[in-house]
Amino acid sequence: MANRPAPFLASEKTAAALLDMKPAEFRSLVQAGALPPPENFHGFQRWRVKELEAIASGDPLDGEFEA
Repeated sequence: MANRPAPFLASEKTAAALLDMKPAEFRSLVQAGALPPPENFHGFQRWRVKELEAIASGDPLDGEFEA
C-alpha cells in the first residue's frame, strides 16, 4: 500500500488539531496575532503545516506574520 504524502496545508479544524486545540481556541489566537493568519488558496482559507510545526517546536519563522 502506497504512503500518502504529508499535507502541507491545513483547514482551521486540522490546524487546531495539529496544535491540540479546539477550533475556537485556535481562532482566538489567530485573531489575537499569536498565530499566523490563514492564506487564501482559490477561495479556501488554509494554514501552512510547516509554519504550525515550527511554532509548536519553538523554531523561529522566516518572517513575522500579521495579525
